[in-house]
Amino acid sequence: MAKKQEAEKELKAKQAEIQDTDIKSVKEKENIESEADSKFIDEIKSNTWITPEGDFDWDQDDKGFGNYSADERAKLEEQYAGTFNSVNKGEIVEGTVVSINNKDVVLNIGFKSDGLVSLSEFRDLPDLKVGDKVDVFVESREDENGQLVLSRKRAKTQKSWEAINEALENDTIINGFVKSRTKGGLIVDIKGVEAFLPGSQIDIKPIRDYDIYVGKTMEFKVVKINHEFKNVVVSHKVLIEDDLENQKSEIVAKLEKGQVLEGTVKNITDFGVFIDLGGVDGLLHITDISWGRIEHPKEVLSLDEKINVVVLDFDDEKKRIALGLKQLTPHPWESLDPNLAVGSKVKGKIVTVADYGAFLEITPGVEGLIHVSEMSWSQNLRSPQEFLKVGDEIEAEVLTLDRDERKMSLGIKQLTPDPWKNIAERYPIGSKHKAIVKNMTNFGVFVEIEEGVDGLIHISDLSWSKKINHPNEFTKVGEELDVVVLELDEENRKLSLGHKQLEENPWDTFETIFTVDSIHDGTVLKVTDKGDIVALPYGVEGFCPSKHSIKEDGKPLKAEESAEFKIIEFNKEAKRIVISHSRIWEDQRAEARVEEFNNRKKEAKAASNAVKKVKDSVEKSTLGDLDVLAQLKEQMEGEEGAKKSK
Repeated sequence: MAKKQEAEKELKAKQAEIQDTDIKSVKEKENIESEADSKFIDEIKSNTWITPEGDFDWDQDDKGFGNYSADERAKLEEQYAGTFNSVNKGEIVEGTVVSINNKDVVLNIGFKSDGLVSLSEFRDLPDLKVGDKVDVFVESREDENGQLVLSRKRAKTQKSWEAINEALENDTIINGFVKSRTKGGLIVDIKGVEAFLPGSQIDIKPIRDYDIYVGKTMEFKVVKINHEFKNVVVSHKVLIEDDLENQKSEIVAKLEKGQVLEGTVKNITDFGVFIDLGGVDGLLHITDISWGRIEHPKEVLSLDEKINVVVLDFDDEKKRIALGLKQLTPHPWESLDPNLAVGSKVKGKIVTVADYGAFLEITPGVEGLIHVSEMSWSQNLRSPQEFLKVGDEIEAEVLTLDRDERKMSLGIKQLTPDPWKNIAERYPIGSKHKAIVKNMTNFGVFVEIEEGVDGLIHISDLSWSKKINHPNEFTKVGEELDVVVLELDEENRKLSLGHKQLEENPWDTFETIFTVDSIHDGTVLKVTDKGDIVALPYGVEGFCPSKHSIKEDGKPLKAEESAEFKIIEFNKEAKRIVISHSRIWEDQRAEARVEEFNNRKKEAKAASNAVKKVKDSVEKSTLGDLDVLAQLKEQMEGEEGAKKSK
């Protein structure tokens, strides 16, 4: 709004200025007329103006030219119009360079006016000169200034799109200039149109450095066009593949198994190496690189390295070629020491550790298996990882050797004396020792008395008094236990041990303490569906069935609750004590009832005796004994009155 007001003020100021100017002009004119020579003025006023008769012919000049008839005029106009070309907006036409200045290039396209094109659009034509012909795009026949508007860039772009679409339709080759590198590939300029060259489409071999292609002019094939977004994808790889396809057929046709060829390492993967054989690729699997074990092909080979390989197999249809490198050298088993035999000592390096054992490499390509059972004299089999790891250099003894099958088994426990020899002398039955817990199962504990000498403590031989459901309730791996030898089987390498046997059997004593019907204090350790586990004195546990754990108020006992329990069963052989809490108060109630019954019985008997005495006395009395009857009557009435008063 403020701008509008300012504009109106400015307009009024200009109008006022113009009005002042007009007034000044009129005054000046009046002054001139007044000051002029009157005679001169009279002469001017006396001049007579001649007005021609009829319409004035504006086409006729002072010299009389331009007097054409209608036919002549039409003919001339037709000739003049023939000197111009028919130009439409959006059309590509050929133009001739008329002049060149610092900013623009003037082009004549045969139109009524010349067109201007920015000099920057001719950067690809540094030698442009007057008279050269170029294609331009008509953007507008007249702009607001009446100027013809042309564009060489749009002409190039449109022609490039036509050429690109034609190349895709006809599967023809097109040239392009690699402008720059971008994520995943390169940007290619194809006659002003930018196209994308993916990294995978540059060459048949993997490209590690894209920058080496920047600035080069190369041949391509158009593989995809997105007309909506004006995106173009090109490939240089397909040109190479077309050339190589013919070479592959020729190379594969000449291949023979066992043929030795020279190749170049093209690509290295985890499973093998691809070798370029001069137009066709072959796979050198990791197992065919070396007779020895390798973790990755790059340990032996490197990119672009030239090597000799042997053809192991090939497929004519799929053009797959299997190659070998180790096959060019003799198998290491063939050069194995002929004096090597069972019982020989060998040295090597651990190359693989598995669940069942480890492989020892004596020389590259010659390995022997050390089974886990041959790693230790211990009968309690453990994991091989506890004994060996990859890279360890050790000595072993040859246990079996088969040169034909190229197999060998080894052992390392054989390098140390067998601890089971003369074991009866060191561990007689009844002897006491210390052992380390190595493993636990549901039925017992495996312990090691010394390296290679293991024994089993059955779960029933862990404790006299505690009922153990699993050995982990009593001990844990790595703990030291005192044991006593119970049984020894030297032939089968079995040793039966015990822990509770170190103490006298307390159940002999318990038998005299926990007698049936005896009452003891106890604490509920655990409540189960069937009953309660109760801790009794001297570290003994008893079992209280659910129906026997009911308190006098009708509620069951809870965990960690203390109470009195009565022994209702004692089994020395089964080491079982059955107890009851409810039996205590039930017995007390029963005793009270018996006592009450006995008291009532005594009272009834006493009353009966009294009645009998009275009866006897009545039978002895006579009708004449009135005094006695009167006394008896008074006594009875007195007793009845006393009862009523109560």
